[in-house]
Amino acid sequence: QLVESGGGLVQPGGSLRLSCVASGFSLEDYAMAWFRQVPGKEREGVSCINHRGGITIYADSVRGRFTISRDNAENIVYLQMNSLEPEDTGVYYCAADRFLGGCRTAAGAMGYWGQGTQVTVSS
Repeated sequence: QLVESGGGLVQPGGSLRLSCVASGFSLEDYAMAWFRQVPGKEREGVSCINHRGGITIYADSVRGRFTISRDNAENIVYLQMNSLEPEDTGVYYCAADRFLGGCRTAAGAMGYWGQGTQVTVSS
């Protein structure tokens, strides 16, 4: 099971840190990814990190503003989001991918999903 937290309402230019905690399995065997979705649109890959934390990938829309990280000892993954924009609004999901060759943000490849946390960027 994956459980996200840390979402909320923030003004443009603000910051949030999302957390994703795993229970029932060890994240150290999984690459991890964050996705977001708004009504009427497909789920979008935001960022991913490989199982050891040495490889990260970001969508062009968030590169330089978001940072993904992980603590395998604590079985948790983070998404630090800075300089938030209204376009960042959506439900954010974390996902686990049993892929040891790097990381990817293909939604169909994910094995486990969290329930999502709402992020709203608005003044």
